[in-house]
Amino acid sequence: MTHLSVEMLAADAAEPITTAGHAQLGIAVLAGIAVIVLLITKFKLHAFLSLIIGSLVLGAVAGAPLDKTVTSFSAGLGTTVAGTGVLIALGAVLGRLLADSGGADQIVDTILAKAGSKAMPWAMVLIAGIVGLPIFFEVGIVLLIPVVLLVAKRGNFSLMRIGIPALAGLSVMHGLIPPHPGPLVAIDAVGANLGVTLALGVVVAIPTAIIAGPVFSRYAARWVDIQPPENLVPERASDDLEKRPGFGITVATVLLPVVMMLAKALVDIVVDNPEHQVQKVFDVIGSPLIALLTAVIVAMFTLGRAAGFTRGRIAATVEKSLGPIAGVLLIVGAGGGFKQTLVDAGVGQMIMDVSKGWHLSALLLAWLIAVTIRLATGSATVATISAAGLVAPLAAEMSTPHAALLVLAIGSGSLFFSHVNDAGFWLVKEYFGMNVGQTLKTWSVMETLISVVGIVCVLLLSLVL
Repeated sequence: MTHLSVEMLAADAAEPITTAGHAQLGIAVLAGIAVIVLLITKFKLHAFLSLIIGSLVLGAVAGAPLDKTVTSFSAGLGTTVAGTGVLIALGAVLGRLLADSGGADQIVDTILAKAGSKAMPWAMVLIAGIVGLPIFFEVGIVLLIPVVLLVAKRGNFSLMRIGIPALAGLSVMHGLIPPHPGPLVAIDAVGANLGVTLALGVVVAIPTAIIAGPVFSRYAARWVDIQPPENLVPERASDDLEKRPGFGITVATVLLPVVMMLAKALVDIVVDNPEHQVQKVFDVIGSPLIALLTAVIVAMFTLGRAAGFTRGRIAATVEKSLGPIAGVLLIVGAGGGFKQTLVDAGVGQMIMDVSKGWHLSALLLAWLIAVTIRLATGSATVATISAAGLVAPLAAEMSTPHAALLVLAIGSGSLFFSHVNDAGFWLVKEYFGMNVGQTLKTWSVMETLISVVGIVCVLLLSLVL
């Protein structure tokens, strides 16, 4: 197993915008994160504005000049959006086409029709994994909630027995698998190979989703035995459609970008010659931009036209998909700005200096940093972005597989114990009609399981790669 000692980071540290000591920097980090948490939870300020203010507070407490703090934040925001903004937008378009065409409903209905009563929790985690691949967590919840409530009611299941596997499948995809924003930003920050990260992410995601989903749902159903709330079943997208795309073509469309990116990773391993013509071709085909763009164009025909959409309606669907992600892009960008302010203030160097004697593996250190930021901010994406920026120097001497594992360690840490400062916590609570205590015993424990099982799988993989 290849480990980088924390000492290796010292040579790669950037010139800080402040010369504050460790104690002052530590206070600055705590102050910045506390301001973000307070503004989001207490004053209900949008995360984008909270991250800007928190970054300014961080710089001020650290003793950095205001102009340099602003420059750091702006640079981080610009770099983050430039690296992932188009990919997030393309993913949103693909997700909207999948939802509005009835393709998501077709996947759900087909799998449920073939699943027996005992297999239903396993069917739900499979559905969530497929549907959740190209779409955001919140959109996935909205898509799957009607199915979860309907299946629980029709089969007389505890809501947790059906709901937890669906939530686990969605959450694992969100935290570990590109093209979701967090993994994409982490890949960009540490310079990991996207295809290899995707492949290893699937290896980690499968056992993690199984343990946190169908297995844990047995216990969650005993701890919180609730029935589906009658008034929370929204209409399904395909209820108003005369026809919808077939199951096979829908799954093929969803998996197309994944296959293209994995093909590039495979060619990189087999050919291993950047000058070879075949590898050059697959470097283009398997780039996330081309893979997602191809999937979107294909989806216009295989999903949109198959559902009877006119060109005008397809255009309207694409336009409708971009509006809701403006907030996501701004939060992701501001998270990148906050991350860059952390780095430029010298926090990365401080973490290196403080942790020199810890004798932790780079993967475990990355996980712990992501866990800390997740607990403080409540945002998996902010935790991923910030942690990736802080531990990026760790990847400098890593092999390609271990750089990918570093991304997955960060992603696992970013999902640890969702609680009251996480928007997802309240979304799940309201949709399932639970109180705060019930949500903590089910959703929060499930997220912690995903995080812990994820890092265990990452560490085990690092022993053999």
